[in-house]
Amino acid sequence: LWDPDRMRDAEEPDQEVDDNDISGDQGVTDPEPAPVKAEAVPATYHDNAATAGKLLFDSPKGSMVCSATVVKDPAHPGKSNMVWTAGHCVHAGKSGGWYRNIAFVPSYNDADMPVTELQKATKEELAPYGVWWGDWAQTSDQWIEQGGATGGEGAPYDFAVIHVTPEKGSGGKSLEETVGAALPVDFNAPAVPEVESMKAIGYPAAPPYDGQKLYQCQDKPGRLSLNASDPTMYRIGCTMTGGSSGGGWVAAGSDGKPALVSNTSIGPVTAGWLAGPRLGKEAKGVFEAVSGKFAGQ
Repeated sequence: LWDPDRMRDAEEPDQEVDDNDISGDQGVTDPEPAPVKAEAVPATYHDNAATAGKLLFDSPKGSMVCSATVVKDPAHPGKSNMVWTAGHCVHAGKSGGWYRNIAFVPSYNDADMPVTELQKATKEELAPYGVWWGDWAQTSDQWIEQGGATGGEGAPYDFAVIHVTPEKGSGGKSLEETVGAALPVDFNAPAVPEVESMKAIGYPAAPPYDGQKLYQCQDKPGRLSLNASDPTMYRIGCTMTGGSSGGGWVAAGSDGKPALVSNTSIGPVTAGWLAGPRLGKEAKGVFEAVSGKFAGQ
């Protein structure tokens, strides 16, 4: 199903907020960060960001694309088949249902081929570590009940976990063994004032980007509150656009080592910043449910 043409031409889902959607007097919102220009991840992507990849799925609007991260599975140490992304990359929220044909491509376009070469690239060139089908996806109840395509509704709960299986068989190897890496997820990440910097990574697909290259932004996070009753989100300056949604945010976890602490959820129409949910007990519940479902396999 996911041939090179469909992989290349998938579009980014809407997930933008207008400045009018953000009320400065609810909860805690720090001043808007200055834009941080996204930097291209050097090729090969596998050498520099082995846990990152592209997420493909079919929605009622057609073929769509997000970003995702290989994460550790406590039920299968060293042999994880779990991927972390945004809720809006697996489910439409209150306006719809689950997306179909979800597939994860680690190190998509690993060699950073130019567009002219991409048009005749083979599937093996685009997906050197295989295509991994989502055989189970789970997001928060809050995203399913509240999530909206624009305006930031449900964004503080906009996270998801996917269990994957290889498209063609991998000789018994797990996703983590195949790519040689996986990030732990930290559900007790430090509060914003204690975080020196966070790195967001993904495949931005809306102009001026084309979704074919991996980028990253690094910045000291601030706080963004969309609603006084919801958890405060992390926010960083970043020029990445749609398509980077779901991509992992990496920072020093509670043990000081790199961990996934958030994922890209929303950004403004003007693409100067990104915001991601803080991962608390709801996120941990989703993660443990997926891990537990496949614990005996």
